[in-house]
Amino acid sequence: MSRSLLRAGFPVVASTRTASVRAVVASEGMTVYSSPSEAADKVGAGILILMLKNTAAVAEVLAALQDHLVPGSLVIDMGTSGIEETRGWAQSVRARGSDWLDAPVSGGQVGAAEAKLTIMAGGEAAAFARALPVLKAMGTSVIHVGPTGTGQVTKLANQLIVASTIAAVAEAFTLARAAGADLALVRECLMGGFASSRILELHGQRMIEGNFEPGGRATGQLGSVTAAAQLARQLGLQLPLLETNLELWRAMIDRGLGGIDHSGLFKLYEERAAATTLKP
Repeated sequence: MSRSLLRAGFPVVASTRTASVRAVVASEGMTVYSSPSEAADKVGAGILILMLKNTAAVAEVLAALQDHLVPGSLVIDMGTSGIEETRGWAQSVRARGSDWLDAPVSGGQVGAAEAKLTIMAGGEAAAFARALPVLKAMGTSVIHVGPTGTGQVTKLANQLIVASTIAAVAEAFTLARAAGADLALVRECLMGGFASSRILELHGQRMIEGNFEPGGRATGQLGSVTAAAQLARQLGLQLPLLETNLELWRAMIDRGLGGIDHSGLFKLYEERAAATTLKP
């Protein structure tokens, strides 16, 4: 994502605690610091983008940034973070004269590398308008979905659909294989009909090949599904597919498969199918 900003002509100040990464980004023309506060001091009233692992990591970095934000700066959280936390952070940042956008992304590592991310932004219209040229440098679909927090709500909706579709493809493939069908041909046929999707196209191929090198890890998928389930309960909603997904991803992590790609949910189905076949 930083490379995309550089290619678009934006000056980039980067911060990472990983020395090897600092060396790489510095060699590519970015000004790099080891601490977020140093980067914030350099950016001043510019735009500060957070792309971090989880809600706790965002909280940690924002705590370090609080005293270094200056009026006129704009903070954009592009990771997947808690909704209530997001709204609290926005209030805190605005109290210092800065502004806030929650703008999580979808598209994975490939989308990030190719500047083809889908970006869903929540916040004030003026903040979105200011951020739009920067966001367009990283994504092909950039949409302002509403006030603060709605970007994260949209990301949870995205993750629920992704999780459910991965489970559906894994289930369909398990059924087809058990019945003696060739999965490559099954996938090819399904890609020509209503069942076609990016999940079937990309993750279906991963399932056939058994290639589960992590792009989006299963642990991250569980975190998103868990957050979606918590939000549903807070709203008094009964979403049975979401609850089923929560059980599936928990089972995957419990089987020690949390570090592989989320398409590796297929392995859980394979293990269960094998156990059923072996029963007398």
